Amino acid sequence: MEKATEEPIGKKTDAPVKGEAAIKPEFLTTKEKFHGFVDSEWRGPKGDKASENEKVEETKVTPPVEPDAKKLKLDSEESNKFVKPDGKRIRGQNKSRPHTKPTTYDEKRLCLSVLQDNRECPFGDKCHFHHDVAEYMATKPADIKESCYLYDTFGKCAFGLTCRFAKAHTTPDFKTMENAELIKACEGKTPVKNSLSKDLQNRLRKRSVSFKKSEEYLKTLSNNRDKREQQGNDDACAAEVSADQTGGDQQAATKAETQLQASPDKQPPVKTIGPLTDVDVIKLRPCEKKQVDFQDKLYLAPLTTCGNLPFRRVCKRFGADITCGEMAMCTNLLQGQQSEWALLKRHESEDVFGVQVEGCFPDTMTRCAELINNNTDVDFVDINSGCPIDLVYKKGGGCGLMTRTRKFEQIIKGMNYVLDVPLTVKIRTGVQEKSNIAHKLIPEMKKWGVSMITLHGRSREQRYTKLADWDYITTCSKLASPVPLFGNGDILSYEDAMKARETGVSGIMIARGALIKPWIFTEIKESRHWDISSNERLDILRDFTNFGLEHWGSDTRGVEKIRTFMLEWLSFMCRYIPVGLLERVPQKINERPPYYMGRNYLESLMASQHVGDWVRISEMLLGPVPTNFNFLPKHKANAYK
Repeated sequence: MEKATEEPIGKKTDAPVKGEAAIKPEFLTTKEKFHGFVDSEWRGPKGDKASENEKVEETKVTPPVEPDAKKLKLDSEESNKFVKPDGKRIRGQNKSRPHTKPTTYDEKRLCLSVLQDNRECPFGDKCHFHHDVAEYMATKPADIKESCYLYDTFGKCAFGLTCRFAKAHTTPDFKTMENAELIKACEGKTPVKNSLSKDLQNRLRKRSVSFKKSEEYLKTLSNNRDKREQQGNDDACAAEVSADQTGGDQQAATKAETQLQASPDKQPPVKTIGPLTDVDVIKLRPCEKKQVDFQDKLYLAPLTTCGNLPFRRVCKRFGADITCGEMAMCTNLLQGQQSEWALLKRHESEDVFGVQVEGCFPDTMTRCAELINNNTDVDFVDINSGCPIDLVYKKGGGCGLMTRTRKFEQIIKGMNYVLDVPLTVKIRTGVQEKSNIAHKLIPEMKKWGVSMITLHGRSREQRYTKLADWDYITTCSKLASPVPLFGNGDILSYEDAMKARETGVSGIMIARGALIKPWIFTEIKESRHWDISSNERLDILRDFTNFGLEHWGSDTRGVEKIRTFMLEWLSFMCRYIPVGLLERVPQKINERPPYYMGRNYLESLMASQHVGDWVRISEMLLGPVPTNFNFLPKHKANAYK
């Protein structure tokens, strides 16, 4: 590999630029040379340098002839769409990304009646799907590989002829084969729990689900509200009487006011919490609820989009102790939305698993908690009061709950009343950057009955512009005792984790660090820096692909859904810098990688921050992208069409 002889424009190779990771000089290169190398090697024929170094001939699928706009990233029109007039790349997020329908990549699908033992189609001639199997197989996209993961693992593939690996289990006369031994071995096993049944979905849509315990709690809230309103009316009457008598005899006014306050039929002018109710007396004691040992655990954060079930399975294999589903909106769960309930699914490998819900009102959150308690298998339920996005915050949810303490208290107490499992809360330091309020909330939350608190060391306004405030997390950890408090923010190595543990937190939550390098859990538990090879990282992506086939399916719809989630993940994974290339170990999470050449072609390809190269990695595992494929990542700096 040719070393860089010219210095990159605007920077020197002998000294790292502020904010950039320090990489050994012999690996540094320029943007032009980097992309030129990646593009030229990818376009090479079989048996070229890339194939020899990486030994991925069996998995790499040669892409079809592509337009120049996809290959050329420096001068192409496609790249210029994302460059401002001053030459700088567009920054920020794509907040209105187009939603691609799952059926977009299927030109014409096989009718379900054909898949289900060739039964008669109830729609007859009006059916829009294929009924001629031979015709369908002739127009179907080419198979990705010769073997089917689902067939090899479970003995049968539920997707039959529509499977993108169908040759592995299809006879010449288009019959689907089955492996009786594997089917018998898997019989009775339920690898994934918490699926939404049709019966429950129909009852939720018809609003016929009973929320008995929630109604009991909400009734007490209503009674207390009536008491407060009555109290306010009495106070207003007292003030009115006092105002009318101001012009009269002062002594008479004082006497009347004294009699009014002394009257046993009137409410006292001091605001009270309310009468003692069954909610305070008849409830599960802490010892009667399911207990979870949170002490000194590694907690994989609930990650929107990327924290899906296949990704959590990958992290579990590397040593994550606690996993949590993606944030689910309580109103969508109560409406029986299939897509929202999919976020609650739990794999059998997740031994300590929780779900995270978001909401801003006591009634919906309490009912949602009772729904989860009665219909799912979880170890804890987490309230998201740290979400910074505008859509959630402006409705009073997420970070907004931290400033609505009365509603927050009612939500926590209500959910605790209906749950048989621990209730946890995830918060930030506050809303404004220089106005921390978590230290005021934590003592109150202890009284309200939370079982564990997770504190992200940043405010809503701050987002990721500065490092997490671990000194503040230390202070809050002392205030939370004996309730466990987990710290979260900027952990990318076992050294970061050791420093975090010295603050006295009960455990560590890892978010972006797990997306950049999911093997971080192994590094922390074994106290070492793992110089993982590019082939090992490709194997991780291959495991993710297999888990995705199991979770989303092996037909075209499932394959393209896997590809989309993989590309979202690769937008984080590309930030990883191999340990052997670093001049200073470990890499810090706020240090961006400069352009560098890897120790082999695949390592260089994985270092690319251009989405076209992420697509190439996905093509190694999932075959060529469809002709109408497009992907718009969350950030405007990259896009693929």
